[in-house]
Amino acid sequence: MSRPKTHDAAEDGDNGVDDAVRALLLLMPRMVGRAKKIPVPEVLQSLALAPRHLSLLSYLLFDGPMTVNELAARLQVAPTTVSLLVGDLSRKGILERREDEADRRRRIIGIADDQQPAITAWLAPGAAAWRKALGPLTPDQRQLFVNTLLAYEAAVSGQEQG
Repeated sequence: MSRPKTHDAAEDGDNGVDDAVRALLLLMPRMVGRAKKIPVPEVLQSLALAPRHLSLLSYLLFDGPMTVNELAARLQVAPTTVSLLVGDLSRKGILERREDEADRRRRIIGIADDQQPAITAWLAPGAAAWRKALGPLTPDQRQLFVNTLLAYEAAVSGQEQG
């Protein structure tokens, strides 16, 4: 009976990359599955929130109210895209827009006060888990981890910068 050829780290210089890839191929589906099982609070269930809403809400929850342009820069999308998301979430009563005291032409976007507890309860456990996982790392190690995830996302989406 023949055995499949195994990679020898010394042979191709991968220094255990294949072992790490195997571990991540097993881990990533479990992580995604667990994230999908985080229950959406009952008051938000009927609102059909999508992942793009989750990212926007996360920024507002952790960084506080900001302008559409600030949100667009953080989400790395066009301001018109954020305006559409904000409009959708405002109509659903999740977000509120108010005038910027420094410039009355600008609008500041924030989570509606009555929605804050549900959104906090929904997003806080994930943030706490990331803090626990990243806390023991040095700032350089944390940045390396984030950069690695960004590189993976780019490679999977075909946007890899070579």
